[in-house]
Amino acid sequence: MSQPAFPNDLELAALIASKVCHDVINPVGAINNGLEMLDEEDDPESRDYALDMIRNVTSQATARLKFARFAYGAAGSAGDAIDLRMAEEIAREYATKGGKHTLAWQGPVGYMAKDKVKLVLNLVSLGLSALLRGGELTVMIDQRPDHPAFAVRCRGQGARPPTHLIEFLTGQNMPPIDALTVQTYYTCRLAQQCRMRLEVLRDGADIILSARA
Repeated sequence: MSQPAFPNDLELAALIASKVCHDVINPVGAINNGLEMLDEEDDPESRDYALDMIRNVTSQATARLKFARFAYGAAGSAGDAIDLRMAEEIAREYATKGGKHTLAWQGPVGYMAKDKVKLVLNLVSLGLSALLRGGELTVMIDQRPDHPAFAVRCRGQGARPPTHLIEFLTGQNMPPIDALTVQTYYTCRLAQQCRMRLEVLRDGADIILSARA
Protein backbone atom coordinates (compact mmCIF):
# COMPACT_ATOMS: atom_id res chain seq x y z
CA MET A 1 0.00 0.00 0.00
CA SER A 2 1.40 3.41 -0.96
CA GLN A 3 2.06 5.89 1.82
CA PRO A 4 0.54 9.38 1.76
CA ALA A 5 2.69 12.27 0.61
CA PHE A 6 3.88 14.43 3.48
CA PRO A 7 2.73 18.06 3.23
CA ASN A 8 5.22 20.84 2.70
CA ASP A 9 5.27 23.77 5.11
CA LEU A 10 2.65 25.79 3.17
CA GLU A 11 0.33 22.78 2.92
CA LEU A 12 0.78 22.02 6.62
CA ALA A 13 -0.09 25.63 7.53
CA ALA A 14 -3.22 25.41 5.36
CA LEU A 15 -4.28 22.12 6.99
CA ILE A 16 -3.79 23.52 10.50
CA ALA A 17 -5.85 26.59 9.54
CA SER A 18 -8.62 24.30 8.28
CA LYS A 19 -8.56 22.37 11.57
CA VAL A 20 -8.83 25.54 13.64
CA CYS A 21 -11.79 26.70 11.54
CA HIS A 22 -13.42 23.27 11.97
CA ASP A 23 -12.98 23.47 15.75
CA VAL A 24 -14.63 26.88 16.15
CA ILE A 25 -17.31 26.85 13.44
CA ASN A 26 -19.91 25.06 15.59
CA PRO A 27 -19.73 27.37 18.64
CA VAL A 28 -19.64 30.45 16.38
CA GLY A 29 -22.72 29.16 14.56
CA ALA A 30 -24.46 28.59 17.89
CA ILE A 31 -23.67 32.17 18.92
CA ASN A 32 -25.34 33.37 15.72
CA ASN A 33 -28.39 31.19 16.44
CA GLY A 34 -28.62 32.64 19.94
CA LEU A 35 -28.48 36.19 18.61
CA GLU A 36 -31.25 35.40 16.12
CA MET A 37 -33.35 34.01 18.97
CA LEU A 38 -32.84 37.23 20.93
CA ASP A 39 -34.01 39.24 17.91
CA GLU A 40 -37.14 37.14 17.49
CA GLU A 41 -38.18 36.35 21.06
CA ASP A 42 -40.00 38.60 23.53
CA ASP A 43 -40.56 35.89 26.14
CA PRO A 44 -38.20 36.54 29.10
CA GLU A 45 -37.50 32.85 29.69
CA SER A 46 -36.61 32.30 26.03
CA ARG A 47 -34.33 35.32 26.06
CA ASP A 48 -32.63 34.10 29.24
CA TYR A 49 -32.11 30.72 27.60
CA ALA A 50 -30.61 32.36 24.52
CA LEU A 51 -28.26 34.47 26.65
CA ASP A 52 -27.13 31.41 28.64
CA MET A 53 -26.45 29.55 25.38
CA ILE A 54 -24.46 32.50 24.00
CA ARG A 55 -22.37 32.74 27.18
CA ASN A 56 -21.69 28.99 27.14
CA VAL A 57 -20.65 28.67 23.51
CA THR A 58 -18.68 31.92 23.65
CA SER A 59 -16.70 30.41 26.52
CA GLN A 60 -16.14 27.24 24.47
CA ALA A 61 -15.00 29.18 21.41
CA THR A 62 -12.64 31.31 23.52
CA ALA A 63 -11.07 28.21 25.10
CA ARG A 64 -10.59 26.57 21.70
CA LEU A 65 -9.05 29.67 20.14
CA LYS A 66 -6.73 30.22 23.11
CA PHE A 67 -5.68 26.58 22.87
CA ALA A 68 -5.07 26.85 19.12
CA ARG A 69 -3.00 29.99 19.60
CA PHE A 70 -0.57 28.15 21.87
CA ALA A 71 -0.79 24.60 20.46
CA TYR A 72 -0.37 25.53 16.79
CA GLY A 73 0.48 29.22 16.57
CA ALA A 74 3.32 31.54 17.49
CA ALA A 75 1.94 32.61 20.87
CA GLY A 76 4.63 33.96 23.14
CA SER A 77 7.00 34.24 20.18
CA ALA A 78 8.92 37.03 21.93
CA GLY A 79 10.60 34.33 24.04
CA ASP A 80 11.67 30.71 23.74
CA ALA A 81 9.81 29.42 26.83
CA ILE A 82 6.25 29.41 28.17
CA ASP A 83 5.11 29.50 31.79
CA LEU A 84 3.83 26.05 32.77
CA ARG A 85 1.12 27.64 34.91
CA MET A 86 -0.27 29.25 31.75
CA ALA A 87 0.00 25.94 29.91
CA GLU A 88 -1.98 24.25 32.67
CA GLU A 89 -4.69 26.91 32.56
CA ILE A 90 -5.01 26.63 28.77
CA ALA A 91 -5.11 22.83 28.89
CA ARG A 92 -7.70 22.79 31.69
CA GLU A 93 -10.04 25.28 29.99
CA TYR A 94 -9.80 23.42 26.70
CA ALA A 95 -10.28 19.93 28.16
CA THR A 96 -13.14 20.65 30.55
CA LYS A 97 -15.39 23.08 28.65
CA GLY A 98 -17.45 20.27 27.11
CA GLY A 99 -18.35 18.89 30.54
CA LYS A 100 -17.32 15.28 29.75
CA HIS A 101 -13.71 15.43 30.86
CA THR A 102 -11.68 16.41 33.88
CA LEU A 103 -7.98 17.24 33.94
CA ALA A 104 -5.36 16.79 36.64
CA TRP A 105 -1.95 18.42 36.24
CA GLN A 106 1.13 17.04 37.99
CA GLY A 107 4.27 18.99 37.22
CA PRO A 108 6.81 21.56 38.36
CA VAL A 109 6.40 25.31 38.42
CA GLY A 110 8.56 27.19 35.97
CA TYR A 111 9.11 27.60 32.26
CA MET A 112 9.45 25.05 29.51
CA ALA A 113 10.64 25.35 25.90
CA LYS A 114 7.86 26.50 23.59
CA ASP A 115 7.87 23.48 21.28
CA LYS A 116 7.68 21.12 24.26
CA VAL A 117 4.68 23.04 25.63
CA LYS A 118 3.05 22.71 22.21
CA LEU A 119 3.72 18.99 22.33
CA VAL A 120 2.09 18.68 25.79
CA LEU A 121 -0.98 20.61 24.63
CA ASN A 122 -1.34 18.50 21.50
CA LEU A 123 -1.05 15.33 23.57
CA VAL A 124 -3.86 16.65 25.79
CA SER A 125 -6.00 17.13 22.69
CA LEU A 126 -5.20 13.64 21.44
CA GLY A 127 -6.00 12.37 24.92
CA LEU A 128 -9.50 13.79 24.60
CA SER A 129 -9.96 11.80 21.39
CA ALA A 130 -8.90 8.68 23.32
CA LEU A 131 -11.84 9.26 25.70
CA LEU A 132 -14.80 9.79 23.40
CA ARG A 133 -17.22 8.85 26.21
CA GLY A 134 -15.53 11.19 28.67
CA GLY A 135 -13.13 10.57 31.49
CA GLU A 136 -10.07 11.94 33.25
CA LEU A 137 -6.81 13.16 31.77
CA THR A 138 -3.75 13.31 34.01
CA VAL A 139 -0.82 15.34 32.68
CA MET A 140 2.49 14.32 34.28
CA ILE A 141 5.64 16.38 33.73
CA ASP A 142 8.85 14.98 35.23
CA GLN A 143 12.46 16.13 35.46
CA ARG A 144 13.62 19.71 35.02
CA PRO A 145 11.42 22.03 32.92
CA ASP A 146 14.32 22.57 30.49
CA HIS A 147 14.77 18.81 29.92
CA PRO A 148 11.40 17.21 30.62
CA ALA A 149 9.74 13.89 30.08
CA PHE A 150 5.97 13.86 30.20
CA ALA A 151 2.91 11.70 29.77
CA VAL A 152 -0.85 12.03 29.50
CA ARG A 153 -2.84 9.25 31.19
CA CYS A 154 -6.32 8.74 29.70
CA ARG A 155 -8.75 7.03 32.07
CA GLY A 156 -12.38 6.43 31.24
CA GLN A 157 -14.87 3.98 29.80
CA GLY A 158 -13.78 2.67 26.42
CA ALA A 159 -10.38 4.38 26.46
CA ARG A 160 -8.52 3.63 23.25
CA PRO A 161 -5.44 4.86 21.39
CA PRO A 162 -6.08 8.12 19.52
CA THR A 163 -7.17 7.44 15.96
CA HIS A 164 -4.23 6.93 13.57
CA LEU A 165 -1.56 7.86 16.13
CA ILE A 166 -0.02 4.38 16.11
CA GLU A 167 -0.02 4.36 12.30
CA PHE A 168 1.84 7.68 12.18
CA LEU A 169 4.32 6.54 14.83
CA THR A 170 5.10 3.26 13.09
CA GLY A 171 4.88 4.61 9.54
CA GLN A 172 2.59 1.70 8.60
CA ASN A 173 -0.80 2.10 6.87
CA MET A 174 -0.81 5.85 7.43
CA PRO A 175 -4.04 7.61 6.39
CA PRO A 176 -4.14 10.60 4.04
CA ILE A 177 -3.01 13.76 5.81
CA ASP A 178 -6.02 16.09 5.78
CA ALA A 179 -7.82 18.47 8.13
CA LEU A 180 -9.05 15.52 10.22
CA THR A 181 -5.68 13.78 10.63
CA VAL A 182 -3.32 16.76 10.57
CA GLN A 183 -3.19 17.22 14.34
CA THR A 184 -1.95 13.66 14.84
CA TYR A 185 0.67 14.16 12.14
CA TYR A 186 1.60 17.58 13.58
CA THR A 187 2.04 16.05 17.05
CA CYS A 188 4.48 13.53 15.63
CA ARG A 189 6.34 16.33 13.86
CA LEU A 190 6.55 18.27 17.12
CA ALA A 191 8.01 15.25 18.90
CA GLN A 192 10.67 14.96 16.20
CA GLN A 193 11.43 18.67 16.53
CA CYS A 194 11.80 18.25 20.30
CA ARG A 195 13.91 15.11 19.79
CA MET A 196 11.50 13.15 21.93
CA ARG A 197 10.12 9.68 21.39
CA LEU A 198 6.35 9.26 21.42
CA GLU A 199 4.79 6.03 22.65
CA VAL A 200 1.25 4.76 23.14
CA LEU A 201 1.09 2.49 26.17
CA ARG A 202 -1.61 0.50 27.95
CA ASP A 203 -1.84 0.30 31.73
CA GLY A 204 -4.83 -1.87 32.45
CA ALA A 205 -7.79 -0.08 30.92
CA ASP A 206 -5.89 3.23 30.74
CA ILE A 207 -4.10 4.66 27.72
CA ILE A 208 -0.86 6.56 28.29
CA LEU A 209 0.63 8.93 25.73
CA SER A 210 4.31 9.26 26.61
CA ALA A 211 7.08 11.54 25.33
CA ARG A 212 10.70 11.10 26.38
CA ALA A 213 14.05 12.34 25.13
